[in-house]
Amino acid sequence: VWKKEVLILDDEENELILPKAEQIPNDFYRKGDTIKAIVKSVEMNNNQPRIILSRTANQFLERLFEQEVPEIFDGLITIKKIVRIPGERAKVAVESYDERIDPVGACVGMKGSRIYSIVKELRNENIDVVNYTANTQLMIQRALNPAKISSITIDEEKKTASVYLKPDQVSLAIGKGGLNIRLSKMLTGYDIDVYREIEEEDVALTEFADEIDGWIIDALKSAGCDTAKSVLELPVEEIAARADLELEQAQKVVEILKAEFE
Repeated sequence: VWKKEVLILDDEENELILPKAEQIPNDFYRKGDTIKAIVKSVEMNNNQPRIILSRTANQFLERLFEQEVPEIFDGLITIKKIVRIPGERAKVAVESYDERIDPVGACVGMKGSRIYSIVKELRNENIDVVNYTANTQLMIQRALNPAKISSITIDEEKKTASVYLKPDQVSLAIGKGGLNIRLSKMLTGYDIDVYREIEEEDVALTEFADEIDGWIIDALKSAGCDTAKSVLELPVEEIAARADLELEQAQKVVEILKAEFE
């Protein structure tokens, strides 16, 4: 084990190299360990082959699925696309050629038994298995799981999608560190924008532009408050802290917003 790579011997004493860049961030090896990886490339170096392995390539995850899911190995289920951020999260779109087989259920296994060994091998990489469909709207909806979507507007030409969700679903769609939305964009090939669905009796902050300074509205929006009610749900001190306001300024904002609903 070296700092930048790991030297591995296979059964036939061939020397294989697993570079740091091809290792999952949480990978840790000691001399004598057995390693699972795929051959990424073979380079010729002074007439000597240099065999490079990878554990971060999408194909590695594909091979693990083939090992754990007989239906994939037999060709009854196809992996349509894999996107992953190694060691963090992956999304796998699968399709079944036999309507009696549920592709997602087959990949996950009874009580998650099949997916568990893959997750363990990938150092607890979170894997979402998605049922593939050619219907763009449905595919975006499935990709953003577990968030429940209210409505979607798609621009086929620009390959963009505007997704509207209830306020409590927005953080689920974005995911920890923005991972869920990043992977959903990669999986669907669409640039997805997430919008909070404004409740009927709620009002967007931009409607108050003539009463509240633009910079205050911008500060509140970047703090995650884009409607009057989302601001009014917070204590005055919290509003002041989030938007970097004096307490009196925050109080004034609250009074203006409250007046709208009286």
